Amino acid sequence: LPAAVLLKDTKLMDVKLGQLGSWLAMRDFTPGGILGAVRRGYTRYYNKYINVRKGGLGGISMVLAGYVVLSYMWSYSHVSKYKPRLSV
Repeated sequence: LPAAVLLKDTKLMDVKLGQLGSWLAMRDFTPGGILGAVRRGYTRYYNKYINVRKGGLGGISMVLAGYVVLSYMWSYSHVSKYKPRLSV
């Protein structure tokens, strides 16, 4: 029988749909809490993909893909105005 885990300590993937509202209410949405979550996420990413003994292209390619998506989102207003004209 597993020990009871507090809802606050439960990971998002383990939260049931009915518990999602109360789980979100327990989160820290202050600037310090958001900054701490970003730091934890960066540390997990760095330790999983970058700071490894035998590195590969996985971590670097994910950062590059993220940059490409963000730069496209930032320039979407300019890209969407361009409509190619077909010359017949």
